[in-house]
Amino acid sequence: MGDIARAIIAEVMSWPGVTSHPHRFGGVEFTLNHREIGHLHGDRLADLPFPARIRDELIASGRARPHHVLPESGWVSRWIRGPEDVALVIALFRLNYERLARIGKPHLQ
Repeated sequence: MGDIARAIIAEVMSWPGVTSHPHRFGGVEFTLNHREIGHLHGDRLADLPFPARIRDELIASGRARPHHVLPESGWVSRWIRGPEDVALVIALFRLNYERLARIGKPHLQ
């Protein structure tokens, strides 16, 4: 893990209620109240789930691209070219964090 991933992880983990664990396809996954905020694949890629409306807005604005494996889903991908992209990636995680914080905790069975 490089400096880019460490910077993103440090920021996202500083937010109240965020937990992390290894992602099943590599990297680190961030959750809030048992819901995934998104995951980071090292210094090169972030994937985040959004409702279709937000996904479409993010893609139209150029802040994200359709998910690299599931382009028709609500997921988006943000390729990380270098340190200049750290703030943009953090902003995407923050957007989803705030959305999930408003939703609250899921009903666990």
